[in-house]
Amino acid sequence: MESATNEASRKRMKPDVGEKQEDHISNGTIMEEITEKEQSEAIIVGSEEMEFNISHILEKIKRFTQLVSELLESGKSMFKELSNDFEERLIMIHKEQMEKWQEEIKELRLMDASNEEATALLSNARFYFRIPFLNLERYLGGDQGQIWRR
Repeated sequence: MESATNEASRKRMKPDVGEKQEDHISNGTIMEEITEKEQSEAIIVGSEEMEFNISHILEKIKRFTQLVSELLESGKSMFKELSNDFEERLIMIHKEQMEKWQEEIKELRLMDASNEEATALLSNARFYFRIPFLNLERYLGGDQGQIWRR
C-alpha cells in the first residue's frame, strides 16, 4: 500500500531533471507511437468531420434542388394559368371590338340609306322646281330665263 501511495505522490510531484531524462528515453518510443496514433486518429476524426460536413453540404444541395424543382413546377402552373387568363381576356377584347365595329358598319349603312333617300327626294324636288322655270323661260324668252337661274 505504501508503495502505491508513494507512487501516486511521486506522480503528482515535479520530477527531477534526471528522472525526466530517464522517462523521456524510456518513453521515447512510446511517445512516438502515441503521437503517430493521435495523428492517425486526427486524420480519421478529421475525415469523419469532413465527411459530416460534406454530407451536410450534400443535404443542402438536395434540399435546394428540391426547392428549385418545386418553384419551377409552381411557376409553370402559374404561367399556364396566367397564359390562359391572358388568352381569354384577349379573345374577349377582340370580340367586343368586332361587335363595336359591326355596330358602326350598321350605323353607316343606315346613314347611307337615309342619305340616299334624302338625295333622291332633293333630286326629285329640284326636278319639280325646274319644270316651272323651264316653262317660264319658254314664255319669257331666253334672257329673262337667265335672270331666274342665277
